Amino acid sequence: MREFTITKNDAGQRLDRFASKAAPNAPPSLLQRYFRTKDIKLNGRWAKPDVRVAEGDVVRLYIPDELFDPVRRGGDDRLLTLRPRLDIVYEDDNLLLVNKRPGVLCHDAGGWSPDTLIAHIQAHALQTGAWDPAAENSFAPALCNRIDRGTGGIVIAAKNAPALRAMDELIRAREVEKAYLCVCLGTPEPPAGRLENWLFKDAVKNQVFVKNRPEPGASAAVTDYRVIAAGNGLALVECVLHTGRTHQIRVQMAHMGHPLLGDSKYGVERMTRRHGERRQLLWSYKLTFAFNGDAGVLNYLRGRAFTVSVPFAGRYFPNETRNRA
Repeated sequence: MREFTITKNDAGQRLDRFASKAAPNAPPSLLQRYFRTKDIKLNGRWAKPDVRVAEGDVVRLYIPDELFDPVRRGGDDRLLTLRPRLDIVYEDDNLLLVNKRPGVLCHDAGGWSPDTLIAHIQAHALQTGAWDPAAENSFAPALCNRIDRGTGGIVIAAKNAPALRAMDELIRAREVEKAYLCVCLGTPEPPAGRLENWLFKDAVKNQVFVKNRPEPGASAAVTDYRVIAAGNGLALVECVLHTGRTHQIRVQMAHMGHPLLGDSKYGVERMTRRHGERRQLLWSYKLTFAFNGDAGVLNYLRGRAFTVSVPFAGRYFPNETRNRA
């Protein structure tokens, strides 16, 4: 049996979700069986899996020890020896904004890896004292948004659960504006507009297809674009996301006839070879906290905007870069 006292970082989540984090070696089906046999108790009583836990609650799991993680939560032994490599844009007690390098994965689908952005963020939080895994039951610093491996730019990480819940809700409510810069082939006409269609992801091919009308499995995608500069058969374009679909900017720009330079999946291979680019020229360069309603613990960030420089913009459009400086 293991006993856990719910902290502020655990509060608000479903009991079954907390149990799955507390006992990571237990398959979901087995945990559900333990709920049915009343081997998982909340404050000394059986509780339904969907009940929300509150700070100060006591959860007892009467299940075999091998279902709990024998390693200290958070992999802190590995994180203590990992030297964080982060380009920090902004940091406070709740959030960390990081300028991710192209080529870095946000997460490793195969498990923990020292080469992922989240590993370096957790190492930074642990080594600066912002996060103590030994004092936590289930929480670890987490990303609030992700960008493709080949894309650079601003990623948001939450350093505590209240901030994570607040930011997740703000992103769902579209009160966090994300603007990207890209270099595309040709010059879009008209020079500014809105791209609206439906995107279908083929999970087997890991490729997204554009649909011009709603159909099963396809999700609405909306992007505003604006040409900033053009020349030599290329254009520097700002894209503002209103939805956050997989490969959204890359596939929508390709669909309108202006694929991103360097995009091996949706682009033009001969142009990629000609310019020597290995990855799509796409960068999440501006983040605006455009809160309309109550932002909870993040209210103090209302109206704040953060920008980062875009390395490829100066290579292809030096005059535009100087004008912005």
